[in-house]
Amino acid sequence: MAIERTDVIDYIKNLTVLELSELVKELETVLGVSAAAPMAVAAPGAGGAAEVVVQTEFDVELTAPGDKKIQAIKVVRAVMGLGLKEAKDFVEMAPKNIKEGISREDAEAIKAEFEAVGATITIK
Repeated sequence: MAIERTDVIDYIKNLTVLELSELVKELETVLGVSAAAPMAVAAPGAGGAAEVVVQTEFDVELTAPGDKKIQAIKVVRAVMGLGLKEAKDFVEMAPKNIKEGISREDAEAIKAEFEAVGATITIK
């Protein structure tokens, strides 16, 4: 007598998650296969190996100055080295990039300064 697929499915449906996990591991060992998802294959002409691109340069954008606009203007002046009028105009034109192509650490430091005065910052 052969085992039907429906019998196998019914058996699996009644297993606990732990039992199912152990069954999968045992099947992998016995059959010499893996249940892991296959990795993406590089497109033809990509040089054979897929390259992992790590972002090293970030842009910091002033999304909104917040309720404390004057404090945001002061931080813009300090970070960007602008005069009072230029900093005020900059804050009023938000969203606008504060710095471009900087390191992650510098971007986080600038973000912290602006968030301390209630401004909204986005790191891209």
